[in-house]
Amino acid sequence: MKVLITGGAGYIGSTIASCCDDNGIDVVILDDLSKGLKAFGQRFPFYQGDIADEALLDKVLTEHNDIDAVIHCAAKIVVPESVEQPLDYYDNNVAKPLVLLNKLHEHGVDKFILSSTASMYEPEADFMVDENSTTNPNSPYSASKFMLERVLADYAATGAMNVIALRYFNPIGADPQMRTGLQNPAPTHVLGKMIEALTKGETFTVTGVDWPTRDGSGLRDYIHVWDLARAHVAALNHFDDVMAQATKPNYDVINLGTGLGTTVFEFVEGFNEAMGVKLDVATAPPRPGDVAGCATRTDKANKLLDWHTELSIAQGVKDSVAWSKKLPEYLD
Repeated sequence: MKVLITGGAGYIGSTIASCCDDNGIDVVILDDLSKGLKAFGQRFPFYQGDIADEALLDKVLTEHNDIDAVIHCAAKIVVPESVEQPLDYYDNNVAKPLVLLNKLHEHGVDKFILSSTASMYEPEADFMVDENSTTNPNSPYSASKFMLERVLADYAATGAMNVIALRYFNPIGADPQMRTGLQNPAPTHVLGKMIEALTKGETFTVTGVDWPTRDGSGLRDYIHVWDLARAHVAALNHFDDVMAQATKPNYDVINLGTGLGTTVFEFVEGFNEAMGVKLDVATAPPRPGDVAGCATRTDKANKLLDWHTELSIAQGVKDSVAWSKKLPEYLD
């Protein structure tokens, strides 16, 4: 099997590429390097450029006319930036993939896996969601993913493409073999803030501790990026089986997560376990825009993909910290 990974020089795409390679799947990378690192892409046949560059797509698909499927990871993903630049997000995340889809159809590639987002869901009363939960995108980023999914479902209904959309929340960690990881040396997510607090000897503040969750802190669905990569490989390997049971013509959605989620306080415990420390923690009221959060049930992924998470939050922390020490080698 050979797969084209768009955005394959980025954090998630490069990890999926490694997992594919480990499982005997040939990989071709297409990435414009707006966020990705060339070193990540060049481990495989690599093409630098835009997913809407028709000439480049023709070149890739002609030189690799045995491509069986595409895993689409190329997207802008920063929520605050999407609020400031919504047109850029709709152009990059919705309009450009239409060019890609047309070219794939021209070249006879009819299997498409979208690396999507679960941030489009409206949380249920128990702060859990599944594939049938109400969708209510609350940012241009999540709306753009939602819109692309609608496009893909409509296109799949014509018989021109077979599509699996994989929805997930918060990846952490790095390739356990340290081949790739997060490219940002100063991440602003909660793990980045914990590492910063530990490094500077400062206190980590949990904002919002009165949510109706199991311990009052916000609930998130952190998933090790390697588990995420394994799920994408499982989707490739079980593609035909998923299509045979698809909920829409030639189209299905599968959520990926831990099945339980992790509260912020539980994340602190995992951080302490991984680092062998006791992080100083303070609490504060929620910030404007903060939400209780949610996590996803994983029954469908367990059944259709024969997949479940294997790596812990503590392992995700260890791998993130180990990678952060290795990253400067790639940034010089």
